[in-house]
Amino acid sequence: MVSEKFNLGFNMKKIRVFIVEDSVLMQKIIADILSGDPDIEVIGSTKYGKEALEKIPELKPDIVTLDVNLPDVSGLIVLESLMNAAPVKVVMLSAYTQKGAEATMKALELGALDFIPKPSGEVSLDLYNFKDEIISKIKLLAGVSLKKSFITDIFIDEKATTSVKNLVIIGASTGGPKAIIDIMHKIPSQVNANFLIVQHMPKGFTKSFAERISWHSGIKVKEVEDGDILTSNVGYVACSGYHMVMEKIPGKKNRHCLRMDDTPLVNYVRPALDVTMSSASEVFEGKNIIGVVLTGMGKDGAEGAEKIKAAGGRIIIQDEETSVVYGMPKAVAEKGIADDIMPLNKISAKIMEYLNNG
Repeated sequence: MVSEKFNLGFNMKKIRVFIVEDSVLMQKIIADILSGDPDIEVIGSTKYGKEALEKIPELKPDIVTLDVNLPDVSGLIVLESLMNAAPVKVVMLSAYTQKGAEATMKALELGALDFIPKPSGEVSLDLYNFKDEIISKIKLLAGVSLKKSFITDIFIDEKATTSVKNLVIIGASTGGPKAIIDIMHKIPSQVNANFLIVQHMPKGFTKSFAERISWHSGIKVKEVEDGDILTSNVGYVACSGYHMVMEKIPGKKNRHCLRMDDTPLVNYVRPALDVTMSSASEVFEGKNIIGVVLTGMGKDGAEGAEKIKAAGGRIIIQDEETSVVYGMPKAVAEKGIADDIMPLNKISAKIMEYLNNG
């Protein structure tokens, strides 16, 4: 989709990137990958956080790639300082470790737009294998608007019932982790609903993402496990590498479980929002389903939302102004099935309005 791409056809100015990376070897690898594209220019690099905080406001790069582990100060401190003093588009470089995943989720809350996983640890010589994906991500983010949001009131609760009356399905891609946390932290405790969350994300990161949501929310949120029984006041995050499918429990009226499905990719992704929404529309009371499609590239969620709507459910989508990438919501809007198109900060209230009014 043309609107989702950073097109230099009318502006020959290159995308200027500054690299902040602990390993000098990794600096070279990242610079080689990015400089190999004629539309990208690496304007500098450093391994020190303090030097980055001096140079970035001076050089004003379009994109900063930022490592979490730096020799003088944490990359998270660098990120927070930049967001407070001189906001800039930041892409995190993160290792496939539990610690790395947790730091990445925190970085997305602080204002980073996205992240690039290091496939084999802090020094990943095989990063070259992902050069097309990395270049595409840099170009995509260079063409979006930098927006900020803040986490405020945190609700706390532990009680949950087993009877699930309502189902809220939320899906997102680029820019989604912050958007989902923003929505979930405003959902009060003791709401008779179950939340299914599908975020396009590489393996190893969804468990930490679920923990971050749970920390900010009034309900418990966990990474789904095969066979999990739907429980009210609980949220489930689809596990990276598996579609999250909803099924009826044989012999038990109005009881449902979740399955981890490794069938082929849908919309080039797994988990796919379309799969979760479609399965729910087939086995759950349609009028009690709310589908929420947030920022992200591509069209995942459009077909699933259409099925929910046909079953009698409601569809909410994030508006273009507050979406980091207006791809997934746009695909739903173009079908003419959205009940509400609204800014991110109003979506939680609309969900609660539908839940409270039946």
